[in-house]
Amino acid sequence: MSTQQLHAQLDRLVDRLRSMSLTRLAAPFEPEPTRTAAALALAQRLADAAATLEEPGARRRQVPVVSPAAAGDLVAVTGGDVLAAAAGGASDQTVVAELTDAVRELRLRL
Repeated sequence: MSTQQLHAQLDRLVDRLRSMSLTRLAAPFEPEPTRTAAALALAQRLADAAATLEEPGARRRQVPVVSPAAAGDLVAVTGGDVLAAAAGGASDQTVVAELTDAVRELRLRL
């Protein structure tokens, strides 16, 4: 899969998260506790991938815990970091494909 496909899936997921009500984002959502928690877990995965693409072996940073209203923004930022790292020549097509699938899967589950 390409970075264009990842970008398209990220856009769709972020739009979905931003358009959801706060009640729905905070409601129970299996297997994660809430939709917000699922988005934060994906954001952490995206942040870890961006760090690896930029500098293999780089120290991981914990993404902040944000309110449900900001879950879409956090996914947008961490997804943008992956896209920037991949565009900078550090692209690993396997990583991009796995992330594209993960983003798509969460969007469909929401």
